[in-house]
Amino acid sequence: MGHCARLAQILFTFATHKPVATALICDDMKKNDELKVYCKNTREYISIEGGETLDDLFDTIKGRLNLTGDAMCVLVNNKVEDLRYPVYAPKHVEYLDITSNTGYRVYTRSLCMVLYKALYDLYPGKRLCIQHSISNGHYCQIKHEEEFATPEVVARLKERMAQIIEEDYPIRRRERLTTDVIEMFRKQGLNDKVRLLETVNQLYTVYYRMDDIVDSFYGPLVPRTGMLKVFDLVPYEKGMLLLGPDRNDRTQVAKCEMQPKLFQAFTDYIAFNDIIRVGDVGAVNRAINGGYAPLLINVVEALHNKYFAKIAEEITRRYQEGGARVVLIAGPSSSGKTTSSKRLAIQLITNYIVPKVVELDNYFVNRDRTPRDENGDYDYESLYALDLEQFNKDVTDLLAGKEVAMPTYNFKTGQREYLGNTMHLDEGDILLMEGIHGLNPELTRNIPEHQKFRLFVSALTTINIDDHNWVSTYDNRLLRRIIRDHKYRNCSALETIQRWPSVRRGEDKWIMPFHENADAMFNSSLLFELSVIKPYALPILQQVPNNAPEYSVASRLMKLLSYFETIDEKDIPSTSLLREFLGGSSFHY
Repeated sequence: MGHCARLAQILFTFATHKPVATALICDDMKKNDELKVYCKNTREYISIEGGETLDDLFDTIKGRLNLTGDAMCVLVNNKVEDLRYPVYAPKHVEYLDITSNTGYRVYTRSLCMVLYKALYDLYPGKRLCIQHSISNGHYCQIKHEEEFATPEVVARLKERMAQIIEEDYPIRRRERLTTDVIEMFRKQGLNDKVRLLETVNQLYTVYYRMDDIVDSFYGPLVPRTGMLKVFDLVPYEKGMLLLGPDRNDRTQVAKCEMQPKLFQAFTDYIAFNDIIRVGDVGAVNRAINGGYAPLLINVVEALHNKYFAKIAEEITRRYQEGGARVVLIAGPSSSGKTTSSKRLAIQLITNYIVPKVVELDNYFVNRDRTPRDENGDYDYESLYALDLEQFNKDVTDLLAGKEVAMPTYNFKTGQREYLGNTMHLDEGDILLMEGIHGLNPELTRNIPEHQKFRLFVSALTTINIDDHNWVSTYDNRLLRRIIRDHKYRNCSALETIQRWPSVRRGEDKWIMPFHENADAMFNSSLLFELSVIKPYALPILQQVPNNAPEYSVASRLMKLLSYFETIDEKDIPSTSLLREFLGGSSFHY
């Protein structure tokens, strides 16, 4: 075949196949141009037109989602969004129900808006303050009207809440210029929210509308009140307790468990906040902007000193009466137990009492006897990871005046060793022990009750974002731990967040059931601490990649910190409990 003929054949072949190739390319492009959402629940791509809300999508696929009831919210690219989130681009989504911690938070926040709507309808002009979580619910007050929250008033509010839920009001998410939102809140008498928005310097603000009221929340809400059928509102102390579903059976209301000692610890600090007129983030920000941060730090640190001195005085009194020879300090992770024990020891010395420290970790059983958790890993948080028999014998001998050989646990070999260390209690000496099991009666089962003084330490956060949004004690402690782990343990925020659920499970099993056994409670939170923590925590949290599941927690914590003005750490004293996490402490850890 000549060159011309061959060229003609090639051109003919190309010409006859070109429409087919073009059609294939165009068809492939058309497929690629389809808007799709990847749903993690069903592990599939779902085509959408664009502009639909995730609530619309839920209605079409809910039969395949394997959820417990309705979806409460959605993780969109690992960030929590409400169900009315509109989709205009490809997204990775995961629907969350009430069995997830995030979904439960959404349910609780939504109930809070229903309670506010009920109060607005029945008692216009009254101020609702949702203060903190306790007794499996959230403690609420009608602020400055202590006699107003009578059982009759609480019953009327509960009845109105049930009506609002039955009528299935839509809860609509809106976003407008912050100046406009401030005016809406001002007209509704929400001065706490006005104070906050005037200090955060955001151009736009998200708010929610239900019927004739507007409100704002630290996170999304459900789209309809009809999704909130399981709740209760009961009289509690001088206010009321808002209860959501039980964590183990979402069809039943959580059971109210009275916690008078924990409640009093919260109440004491809230009273202090009221006296210095700094109870919410807006007030803290105004104090910082006004140049009062050093004064605020000094006053709050003085309050800590006062409580340490008060606890030391009570221990001294009991000691002089023949008791309190063993002081046990317990608390959850990042509560500040270590600094608390050191500051308490100083106060005791000023009362002519010398504390001698017993390290509970040295009483771990040998590794081959260590219990294992549900994953088969060594469970060092279990009470039975300790040699209870040997511990009780040694403490009993010390209290009897004997000299005792003290063990040292070798974490490398997993063996308890005796290296020649001994201990003896002289007149005026007491034993001081810090550990998560200090409030558990089983730990000191052979030691007479009158010889023991138990102290519970936790960061019982009492500052609110505003009247309807509280700062979670758990988030406060998690931020402390993220900073400490990064600074001292070379752990990323992602790693700390990954471990946090396991830490919380251990606390719920081994610490929280026993806190009402305490003889005293110390609230280690500091009004100013999130303002100091902010510049430390943000760079660490920003390192969590948004393709990691832990990003949802990191983004929530970053949003929380965004409300706070920053305080420079230079005015934080070297003895401050906060130095345990930031560094720069005068104590040796």
